[in-house]
Amino acid sequence: MQGFKRVVRRLLVISLAAALLGACSGPKLAPEATRAVLPELPPMQNFAATRADIPRRSNTAMAQDFVDLTFQLESGRPLPVLTRFEGPVRVRLAGTVPPTASTDLARLLARLRNEAGLDIALAHNGQVPQITVEFLPRASMQRFVPRAACFVAPRVGSWEDYRRARRDTLDWATLTVRKRAAIFIPNDTAPQEIRDCLHEELAQALGPLNDLYSLSDSVFNDDNIHTVLTGFDMLMLRVTYDPELRSGMTASEVAARVPGILSRLNPRGIGVGGRASDPTPRDYANAIETALGPGTLAPRRRAAAKRAVDIALARGWRDARAGFAWLALGRLSLGHDARQAEAAFAQASKIYHRGAGLALQAAHADMQLAAFALSEGRAEDVLALTESALPEAAGAENAALLSSLLMLRAEALDLVGRASEARQVRLDSLAWGRYGFASDAEVVERVLGIAALSSASRTGHP
Repeated sequence: MQGFKRVVRRLLVISLAAALLGACSGPKLAPEATRAVLPELPPMQNFAATRADIPRRSNTAMAQDFVDLTFQLESGRPLPVLTRFEGPVRVRLAGTVPPTASTDLARLLARLRNEAGLDIALAHNGQVPQITVEFLPRASMQRFVPRAACFVAPRVGSWEDYRRARRDTLDWATLTVRKRAAIFIPNDTAPQEIRDCLHEELAQALGPLNDLYSLSDSVFNDDNIHTVLTGFDMLMLRVTYDPELRSGMTASEVAARVPGILSRLNPRGIGVGGRASDPTPRDYANAIETALGPGTLAPRRRAAAKRAVDIALARGWRDARAGFAWLALGRLSLGHDARQAEAAFAQASKIYHRGAGLALQAAHADMQLAAFALSEGRAEDVLALTESALPEAAGAENAALLSSLLMLRAEALDLVGRASEARQVRLDSLAWGRYGFASDAEVVERVLGIAALSSASRTGHP
């Protein structure tokens, strides 16, 4: 499902500005033609330290989450036994490694050591790697795996191994212990996407192979709100490698031990109220995947998003799944029915703001509402929406979201006469955009699109 998750990521960060930009008359400016409009792009900005929140849910609920994540594939196919690496894990980089990848991987490995307690490091001095991370052009990858943007495969150590491997060799369900895996990531995409692939695929190479829409605090969720490993994710990996567990254990054997393991590792979760979310029906997952996945015409996408909303309403959800259905409907209504889009984003924002632990989700919805507010000249609303959303985007290390929020804020500051502050905020947005987006041209296109929203509010039409 990693190809699906990449599509979701791009849909989440494309705002009303991008939709309107496509509708504007006149040619788009080439990057070299924008220097009269924009200053030179500042150096790329990156994140220094991760703020991983401690899980705040009950151990009882998280014990069930662990079993659901560990004993099922994303397709719904059951896994017969727990599998993990039994011993130190060494990681090797291969292929044409992008400039930011080594630093981002080093930070991730340090977190896995410190937060998950894993014996994991880069392979040195001829050490045999258990996990290889190979970078190659997206086109080369998609010739063989058309819908994948990045993925992990068992029992192989290179792209050539993967291409030659038989289907049963690559079947996670036939493993009894993990000995070797390879992660494949395109080297010609945004630095943030490369980092996100490292987090998601390395986590799956080491631990759970499933995703659950009910998890609001995890990368193990196809809604793709969280893109770097969270405190919950680190706890799940710590449980996976606890000495009380071993490869080959069945679900019932693991389920009997996990409550005690969590009590020891996470005493804060003992006696915490709350229960596990009700299971997500396959109909909801199918609707979301049709709405946001590749290869589907727009009317069918919108119908699928409405179906996801209807399922959430029928089941009485007020959680992240309900908000995400409305968020998807809003995004897919842009360029088709602006009022429906704005209403859907507002409903998503309301659900997220009322739910516990959903502030990052709310930031995604509020970014879209800020774009509407800017197009209508409501600068003070833009400033209020972005002020609350910016800390969440920064804390989650989502540079694409952070950059988009800053671009919106800069235009609003100009509208209220705070030109000097607007210039600095716009520069910051460009620096983060160079990490969050695939190219300088995309950064420039986005900032010009958001400027077009502000211009539309002054002239009265897009």
